[in-house]
Amino acid sequence: MGGVWTYAQDSGYTSRQSLVGFTVEATDGAIGHVDRQQDQPGRQHLVVDTGVWVFGKSVLIPAGAVTGIDPDAQTVTVSGTQEEIKAAPQFTTDSDTADDDYLSAVGDYYIALRRPLAP
Repeated sequence: MGGVWTYAQDSGYTSRQSLVGFTVEATDGAIGHVDRQQDQPGRQHLVVDTGVWVFGKSVLIPAGAVTGIDPDAQTVTVSGTQEEIKAAPQFTTDSDTADDDYLSAVGDYYIALRRPLAP
């Protein structure tokens, strides 16, 4: 799966760094906090508790969407706006993280966000 499921070298992520509890910021504001993270090579991701922002739901964000980590401020910055993250394939249960079809859909969605729109 790679690519979108791995932290970019310039993200500020260090091996085995715990991001649980960090605030997650989209390009236009906070979306929640890291509830869980997965560091399995090729499937690295964050499960973000959105609190009341998306009616108490969680969202799965691939590690490749992380654009910055500030350990002092305990924040994780991700690519995409709040609305784009809210529109991502819905995360229901932890078993989704073992479903290759679901992970493929999430990965494809975040990869598409990276592409510039045609004029």
